[in-house]
Amino acid sequence: MKKWTEGGQPWIWLSAGALSCALIMLLGTLGWIAAQGLHHFWPKPIYQLELPATDASSPRALSFLAQPLRSGQVVDQSQDEQLWRLGNRDLQNQEYLWLPKSAGAEFSRPENALRIERQAWGDLFGFAQALIWQETQEDTRQEQRVPAEAAEFWSSLQTQLRVTQALQQQIRLLERREMGRLNQQLEQIRRQLRTSASHDPDTHAALLTTQQQLLHDHERLRLYLQNLYQQAAQPQLEIRLAQGETHALGLDQILRITRPNALSFIEKLQLYLHNIWAFLTENPREANTQGGIFPALYGTLVMVLLMTLLVTPFGVLAAIYLHEYAGKSLLARWIRISVYNLAGIPSIVFGVFGLGFFIYLVGGQLDQWLFADALPAPTLGTPGLIWVSLTLALLTLPVVIVATEEGLARIPRSLRDGSLALGATPAETLWRIILPLATPAMLTGLILAIARAAGEVAPLMLVGVVKLAPTLPLDDVFPYLHLDRKIMHLGYHIFDASFQSPDPEAARPLVYATALVLILLILLLNLSAIRIRHHLRERYQRFHNL
Repeated sequence: MKKWTEGGQPWIWLSAGALSCALIMLLGTLGWIAAQGLHHFWPKPIYQLELPATDASSPRALSFLAQPLRSGQVVDQSQDEQLWRLGNRDLQNQEYLWLPKSAGAEFSRPENALRIERQAWGDLFGFAQALIWQETQEDTRQEQRVPAEAAEFWSSLQTQLRVTQALQQQIRLLERREMGRLNQQLEQIRRQLRTSASHDPDTHAALLTTQQQLLHDHERLRLYLQNLYQQAAQPQLEIRLAQGETHALGLDQILRITRPNALSFIEKLQLYLHNIWAFLTENPREANTQGGIFPALYGTLVMVLLMTLLVTPFGVLAAIYLHEYAGKSLLARWIRISVYNLAGIPSIVFGVFGLGFFIYLVGGQLDQWLFADALPAPTLGTPGLIWVSLTLALLTLPVVIVATEEGLARIPRSLRDGSLALGATPAETLWRIILPLATPAMLTGLILAIARAAGEVAPLMLVGVVKLAPTLPLDDVFPYLHLDRKIMHLGYHIFDASFQSPDPEAARPLVYATALVLILLILLLNLSAIRIRHHLRERYQRFHNL
């Protein structure tokens, strides 16, 4: 035992055990997040609940269409209860129901039960009655009606739904491109008119003519969009609820219609993959409790890439100055102390600094110089993408400086002396010898910076990240990259859905799914940087062997 202890074997096993525990906890956490998040997208069956009447004056039994969520115990009750999601939030008094397992309810799974995902008010559960739409025949509009019992009902419903969604897609494109372009031009004309009247009357008259033409085009486009809206709202689906009431629902309010109880396993798997894809590519709905996370995912990616472009040159240049030129002077020591202290400052302090310095001071001054005609409405003196990226660049700057300086310190002095002895200038030595060898260290700092920036939330709420921003910071509208736009962020989306959601039960699985996407995004960015670092390290390995 003494020989085994003196040989260091206990410390090896202790280190291995600690590492194993850390890996188990890490993989267990990721597995739990993935299970809770991905389970949400699997199609759940719809049950019809028949509850016995509890009031003698109303002997009619209560009937609901619902999906099971989870089991639990209500406070001050010892019996187990099942939480059911009733849906139909706008038509019923409640959306969720805790039902005791001993309530004596009768369960059935009708194959024709529909789950209708709507643009607003959440899901609707019911039975289809008929599909109604208008057709133009010989300059007259005739109502077409296909009952649910007809063989062609389901195909007609899917066809009309695709036509309606195509119209809605056309409406969104026109609103985003053409209407957005006209609004942008009208805003520019408005700014020019504020200064042209006192300088050149001819220019002012020409601007008025252009403004009138733009207003005419705007009105014509508005009327065309109004006609498209009317066409999209014409097809309607009659729905019968479990209690027997009948409601008409426009197809323009519907996103998807499924029959969960009639799906085979392959069809469920296809719908499962489609739900995951829709979660990644759609906009959020219902106060971030439904829909997708595409704006948050897109905003996080653009923010991280822009932050990387900002922090890399400043961090590398600062590290080069400290190691190659500053030496051991008093100024260099003070700078290093400041960098180390900067790395320990809470992130919310950076948010307050970004709000006060970048937005109010720098952005406000730029508005005075560049956008004076738009005042008092701020252009850059308000939270936006550029200030989010600058704040995160300042937050992660110490990490890049320290990692790059450590990489520069590991380069042998003989390489510098050999390069200078062969006739290279100090600048050529730095550019062709030192920096290529220090690139893996730079990428290490960049990996750490990306991991920290992508997960920050507190400072972002002050400098440009908001709850909902459906307009993307990078699109096909000039100037393409809109630095003044506010963005969404996965971390803030998780915070908002977790603590600010009006429907915690609906937001719970989306929180896990969004957290999983954020983890995978950080992992993907880090793996890309690690791959590049490994490639560069292999490329310049021969210099270390000299």
